[in-house]
Amino acid sequence: MKSHLPLSRRGLIKTGAAFAACTLLPQTGLTKKATAKIDPEWKITKGRIKQSVMGWCFKQDPNPIKTPDLARACLDIGIPAIEGISQKDYPAVMKLGLKISLVSSHGFKKGPFNRANHETVIKSLTKSIDVASEIGCKSVITFTGMRETSISDKEGEANCIDAWKKVIRHAEKKNITLVLEHLNSVDDSHPMKGHPGYFGDDVDHCIEMIKKVESPNMKLLFDIYHVSIMNGDVIRRIRKYKDYIGHYHTAGNPGRGELDQNQEINYPAIMREILKTGYDLYVAQEFIPTWDDKIAALRHAAKVCDV
Repeated sequence: MKSHLPLSRRGLIKTGAAFAACTLLPQTGLTKKATAKIDPEWKITKGRIKQSVMGWCFKQDPNPIKTPDLARACLDIGIPAIEGISQKDYPAVMKLGLKISLVSSHGFKKGPFNRANHETVIKSLTKSIDVASEIGCKSVITFTGMRETSISDKEGEANCIDAWKKVIRHAEKKNITLVLEHLNSVDDSHPMKGHPGYFGDDVDHCIEMIKKVESPNMKLLFDIYHVSIMNGDVIRRIRKYKDYIGHYHTAGNPGRGELDQNQEINYPAIMREILKTGYDLYVAQEFIPTWDDKIAALRHAAKVCDV
C-alpha cells in the first residue's frame, strides 16, 4: 500500500509541523556532530539493496525519535521497511506504506541454550511466526541466549537445536524463515554494543548449528558489525555462507555508530558483494546514531549502502 502521507520539507512547513521539520528533515546536511555531509533532499535512487531500519536504535537518548516520525522519515529517504519496533505499531507504519522486514521474538539473554527456557522460547517463536505470516513478513529473529556455567557448550548447542527443531516445521508451514543472529561477546562498553557471555558469538559455529536444524527455513542473521568484531574477513564469509544468510544488519565498527569515515568497515564494497551473491532480501540499518541529527545520519547510511 502506498503512503498517502508523503513527507517533504515544504509540506511540513506548510502544515506547520514544526517538530517534524526540525527533527526529521534538517535544513542543513551537516549537524554539529556530523562527520559527513549529506544533501537533506537526497533519496535512494538505485534501490538494488533493499534497505530497512532498526527502530530501537533511534529511540536512544538524547532526542529519541517516535516510531511514526521515523517511519515517515524512512518514506522520505526511500527506505521501504522497518523492524525492531513494537508490534502495536505495525498497523500504523504499514498504513503509511512501509513493510515490516523482521518480526522480533524472545530476547537474546534467555534463549534456548538453557532447556528451562524452552517453553517460553518456543511459545514466543510460534506467536511471532504467526504474526509474520499475517502481515506478510518473511523472517522472525531468534537467538541462542547466554552461556551458563552449569551447562556445557556441547549441551547448550544440543538444547538450541532441539528447541529450533520443535518450531521449524511450523515456520515451514507458514513459509517463514527463522534467522539466528550472531552477536559479539567482546564489547562491554554498552549493553547493546556487545553481549559478553552470548553463546552464538562465533559466526562459523552459528552456521554449523543452522545446518544441524536441517531446514531451508533456518538461516543466519549476518550482522556485519558483529561479524567484523568476532571473526573479520567479512566479504569472504558472505561468499562462503551466501546460501545460509537470511538477513543482514549494519553498524560502524568500532562503536556501533554511523557508517562514516570514523569506522573501519568498507560498506560499499560489502553491499556490492551482497548483490553478487544474488541476495534480494533486507539489509537493515542498525547503528546507534551519534550525530545530533539522527535522520541525517540515517540518510547518510542509506546513501552509503545504495550501490
